[in-house]
Amino acid sequence: MKIKSKKAVNVIYRCRVCGYVYDPSQGDPVRGISPGVDFLDLPDGWRCPICKYTKKEFREIKL
Repeated sequence: MKIKSKKAVNVIYRCRVCGYVYDPSQGDPVRGISPGVDFLDLPDGWRCPICKYTKKEFREIKL
């Protein structure tokens, strides 16, 4: 299932456990998340692809 969004992208989200960065402009193509999908619009079950922690471990970084 592909998830799409058309929100403006001006922030990234960094996992505070392992440092992985979710960039909405890139999405997460391995998990079917299209570019442009805001972090807050990710499915509740989405987890960090590196350390597998939940979305609550991510912090917003404004660009």
